[in-house]
Amino acid sequence: MRFIDLFCGIGGFHLAAQQVAKKRGVSAECVLASDIDADAQRAYEANFGHRPLGDVRAVHADDVPDHDLLLAGFPCQPFSIAGLRGGFTDDRGTLFFEIRRILEAKRPRAFVLENVKQLRGHDGGKTLKHIMRTLTEELGYSVDWEILNALDFGLPQRRERILIVGFRDKVAFDWPQGGVPMTPLREILESDVPDAYRASERIRASRATKRQKGDEPTIWHENKSGNVSQYPYSCALRAGASYNYLLVDGERRLTEREMLRLQGFPDAYRIVGNYAATRKQAGNAVPVPMIAAVLDRVMDALGERPREAVPGASFTVS
Repeated sequence: MRFIDLFCGIGGFHLAAQQVAKKRGVSAECVLASDIDADAQRAYEANFGHRPLGDVRAVHADDVPDHDLLLAGFPCQPFSIAGLRGGFTDDRGTLFFEIRRILEAKRPRAFVLENVKQLRGHDGGKTLKHIMRTLTEELGYSVDWEILNALDFGLPQRRERILIVGFRDKVAFDWPQGGVPMTPLREILESDVPDAYRASERIRASRATKRQKGDEPTIWHENKSGNVSQYPYSCALRAGASYNYLLVDGERRLTEREMLRLQGFPDAYRIVGNYAATRKQAGNAVPVPMIAAVLDRVMDALGERPREAVPGASFTVS
């Protein structure tokens, strides 16, 4: 399984590819990774042994190695409800056409793209139609898209994302249905968390007037209107949200390890960088078990039959 990992962040796609390859008894080789964020590059190198290239726009297509799979969580801010939704008028939105450029030049057997679910309705649906037309009519790939939720793949995080899957040849492809039991928050959260993660006394007192703690841990979510919701799972991690956006039992911020666990990163994953950097990285990452389930079906479609099911989210809590 030779793949390239564009806009790779800290390697959620890479981890998912490794899981699927290991389960199937094949090798997984990342022949090129690229991300413009220096902190993400350092984390990726610390965990996978090679440093991603920088700006993909500076990578000539002839320098991209041959590969079977193109994987890319292309920048979501131009389409996100948390951003300005500039779409292709935002320079980051035009980075999709770097994917197009490499697909046209290298013609991999398949690709998997990921973005926020708001891409579906951006500009009245015209943006997604343009992307689909580019991939199908211009490049000749067989393409489908679906919106999946990390909650359905074992993670205690409500994170809906659009996945776009394409194949160079006509194949039979079925989307994974999820149905993996959710890992309880108590198995994600750390004990003896330092006081430095606690919200201010004012914030904690304000939360206490709106919600009450229960017997099981919950994560309290404050939206832009100041309304506080309480769930036995996390709302979607966000790279640029307020530090009080998500609070465990209305009292403290999530730790770096907890945020990575919510995305399905194993505890063996090395944390590189400070709290702000890791928070941004986790907010930009893909949910590993959800991506692994999609890649597993991609491998089915390409003719690699499974030997056993890809496991759901699994965690070791310290």
